[in-house]
Amino acid sequence: MAEIRPFSAYRPAPGMESRIAALPYDVYNRQEATEEVKRNPESFLAIDRAETGFGPEVDTCAGEVYERAAKVLYDWIAEGKFIKEERPCYYLYELTMDGRSQTGIVACAAIDDYCNNVIKKHENTRADKEQDRIRHVDVCNMQTGPIFLAYRSNDALRGIVEKEKGKAPVSDFISEDGIRHRVWVIGEADTVAHIHGQFAGMNAVYIADGHHRCASAVKVGLKRRETHPDYTGEEEFNYFLSVLFPDEELLIMDYNRVVCDLNGNSKEEFMEKIAENFQVEEAVQAPYHPEGKGRFGMFLDGTWYRLTARTHILSEDAVDGLDVSLLQNYLLNPVLGIKDPKTDKRIDFVGGIRGLEELERRVRMEQECFKGQGSSMAVAFSLYPTSIGELFAVADAGKLMPPKSTWFEPKLRSGLFLHTLE
Repeated sequence: MAEIRPFSAYRPAPGMESRIAALPYDVYNRQEATEEVKRNPESFLAIDRAETGFGPEVDTCAGEVYERAAKVLYDWIAEGKFIKEERPCYYLYELTMDGRSQTGIVACAAIDDYCNNVIKKHENTRADKEQDRIRHVDVCNMQTGPIFLAYRSNDALRGIVEKEKGKAPVSDFISEDGIRHRVWVIGEADTVAHIHGQFAGMNAVYIADGHHRCASAVKVGLKRRETHPDYTGEEEFNYFLSVLFPDEELLIMDYNRVVCDLNGNSKEEFMEKIAENFQVEEAVQAPYHPEGKGRFGMFLDGTWYRLTARTHILSEDAVDGLDVSLLQNYLLNPVLGIKDPKTDKRIDFVGGIRGLEELERRVRMEQECFKGQGSSMAVAFSLYPTSIGELFAVADAGKLMPPKSTWFEPKLRSGLFLHTLE
């Protein structure tokens, strides 16, 4: 049973939503975040990335950075830039991109469900990345970035969402990237109880995106339990901010790869080696985006090729059968020598939102090869997107996906909903 409960959110005051809402903190590097805050001082990045208020001599994880985040947050609340809901509510958050919409239920999920694997994961987390958000949440006493959760579509919830969206939204704006954001508040007792009951009947919900934010929120909650040994489980620190989407509405884009050399192989040697596990043919259409599982695009020496996995490397295993695994296990590792894609500086990853033209651009560059968006590459690979069903299967099996397996669009904005720990 999933405990997904309503809460009294802090939300931007009417008219402030488009100014405050910001892409997730980890979408930006420090320089990009600083430039964005200079352009728009009311961007929530001023809180989520409070190092933007200091010069480069101050470390991103310095104590004064988190203290500044809390000060700016509570100054904005005092100035009326945020309002607090008077009673616990659920919220609907709709994002529309390129004519397609997805609507999530904004709520708080239980840290116990995370610990007991009712909330299922498909990625490992790194302690260093967790530590930053742990300190941010702890010092601010507030969760500021929602966790992106997914659930198997539910007819009753679909009906509630459709009915509530027939009402006027409390917020409706288009962000600079062209994505429309709309918010509704659900506070009627009967509807709140119905939503709560529907989630209570689910055996599992899944982390789609935000594993580090989720792990950090849980660890802050567990830390608060240690300092409050008489806790009842009802305290707000036992829950974390989430947006839950039905699987049928989610869009996962391809997450492509670029590698900066052929591992000492000539083009002919390289083509001969990959032909052992993949059928190689020049693509009819260029650039080539795979039309189904088991097929890959390859851009090499100015030409697009279509690679088709040979039957002997296909697998029914939830992880080994993923296209990202087939490429890694039968080409990137044995032929190009990319043993650990998380740490190898010869490989980089390009989200599908950038398009296949970005792969061509990276290969055609003539700059020195090093990992990063400004480096040249020798070969690029386009992949068929991982499906939400595959994500669920990996999580249900208690396994982990390879790194950079999924790219979700559109990105949830931070600053539209805040959850206090008290």
